[in-house]
Amino acid sequence: MKVSLKNKNMRITDTEFPLQLSRKIDWSGLDYFGHVNNISYFRYIQTARVNYMEHIGLVESYSTEKKGPIVASCKCDFIQPLFYPGDITIRSSINFIKKTSFGIYHQILNDKGEIAADAQDVMVMFDFEKNAKSPVTAELREIIEQLENKHIGKNRE
Repeated sequence: MKVSLKNKNMRITDTEFPLQLSRKIDWSGLDYFGHVNNISYFRYIQTARVNYMEHIGLVESYSTEKKGPIVASCKCDFIQPLFYPGDITIRSSINFIKKTSFGIYHQILNDKGEIAADAQDVMVMFDFEKNAKSPVTAELREIIEQLENKHIGKNRE
């Protein structure tokens, strides 16, 4: 699988979370009770997940090789509500790499820098032509470890 780190000079924004996104809370994402609806948290997580995939070259490589990650699991623990108006930061880091899967840990922070949610994605590498799992390549592991600035074992927890 041919993948590459999009910006090799990218500044690491935090030692635990190499990628961070900032977003404004959209009023349309509120629920009846006046706080951000749970589905909006999953949209924030999806945005962060896709951002990570873009940075490690998996979005681009899918178009040529028909291999890429699929979401096996997405879990979110809601710690405190988010309100409009407000800003959020979504921080993301790979927390494990196994033979055919890897995990992306996310934190959603409110505009005070407090954790509003913890989330965990489990991504499985998939060959869409063979309709089967495929291994996390040594090349992909190297790119992830370069971005993360650390060795990632089977489980970091």
